[in-house]
Amino acid sequence: MSDPRHIRIQDYDYKLPLQQIAQYPLEQRDSSRLLLHNCGKTESHPFLALPDLLPPESFLVFNDTRVIRARFLFYKTSGARIEIFCLEPAHPTADLQLAFSATTESYWKCYLGNARKWKNGRLELSVNTKAGETLVWAEKIDVENDTAIVRFRWSNNELSFSEIMEACGHIPLPPYIDRSDNEDDIVRYQTIFARVQGSVAAPTAGLHFTGKTFALLKQKNILTHWLTLHVGAGTFKPVSSETIGGHNMHFENYIVTRELILKLLLHDNKPVIPVGTTSMRTLESIYWLGVRILNNELHNDLITNQWEPYDKDRDNVSLNAALQALLSHFDNYGLSSLNASTGLIIAPGYKFRVCSGLITNFHLPKSTLLLLVAALIGDDWRKAYDFALENDFRFLSYGDCCLFIPCTQ
Repeated sequence: MSDPRHIRIQDYDYKLPLQQIAQYPLEQRDSSRLLLHNCGKTESHPFLALPDLLPPESFLVFNDTRVIRARFLFYKTSGARIEIFCLEPAHPTADLQLAFSATTESYWKCYLGNARKWKNGRLELSVNTKAGETLVWAEKIDVENDTAIVRFRWSNNELSFSEIMEACGHIPLPPYIDRSDNEDDIVRYQTIFARVQGSVAAPTAGLHFTGKTFALLKQKNILTHWLTLHVGAGTFKPVSSETIGGHNMHFENYIVTRELILKLLLHDNKPVIPVGTTSMRTLESIYWLGVRILNNELHNDLITNQWEPYDKDRDNVSLNAALQALLSHFDNYGLSSLNASTGLIIAPGYKFRVCSGLITNFHLPKSTLLLLVAALIGDDWRKAYDFALENDFRFLSYGDCCLFIPCTQ
């Protein structure tokens, strides 16, 4: 596997006109367009044609994470608006479910908007909840680089922090959507199969799928399954270094089940198509966990590091062997699911171990997500994106969809 650290991010730039960034979803989820790029050939199709375009016996893997209402808007007595964007739970627990179920206070690592106007003091917000009018307070406890630790408290301990979020939090739309969130976003910036709370951004490739889509997939005998990766704000972090070797990839937490590992083993040598870059990142990461188990390197940290695949020559470990090692880990510890974390960067030079293609939306210029696409289809990413721009495809989170199938599967 070649080392991508020397790659210049400038080589993955393109001009994206503002008018092609979708600011709103289409009226119908599945009415979007689909760009098919299959072994060098690029075509335009309606999204509902997807089941007919997938390789036979494909296995689609979806991310069932659920977007939380992570943005709080407080106003100081001076009228200054302070935005608090919750990123992840902080002390005393980093466990998402414990943080959501807290009934007195909850500590979160946050981005602050208009932070210079909030030097100290407690912010207060009054909100109507199912338990009546409730006061919510935010207090800045500590500052860490570009983030802060914020303690949230509320006046009614019958309510969990999850319910507080639902009552007064806002949908965390991406920064390139230049508008305030609205009621429609509560439904549309969420997949129909979203189940496990924890993301601050949607796994947007899944936004196109409807009950009709799943029925058509079933008619074509396309298998489906789920994993969970909680999408962090780091997914929007720009690459600021000249080469990607200077970029620190964000870590994200994920959950995979024993059932998924079994299905992947049964589907050996058949196409595995992740729905979204988050699903791809997770599927490739579990291969590397299996490799670490085989090499007795797992210890207590279920982590895949950013450069792990590129630092050692491990081409001799088959996918089947890695998955069997993972299955043994499940059984040895009596697990039905496994919680782990990945900082893996997938860039040109990466050798795919699990995935045979990708369903994804279009991505920002000079982003790690675009590097992932280029890792799969090579320099053809530019041909595909040029085609999309020339044919007025809609870009980014609320935009159209792509199916990328490389020549070698």
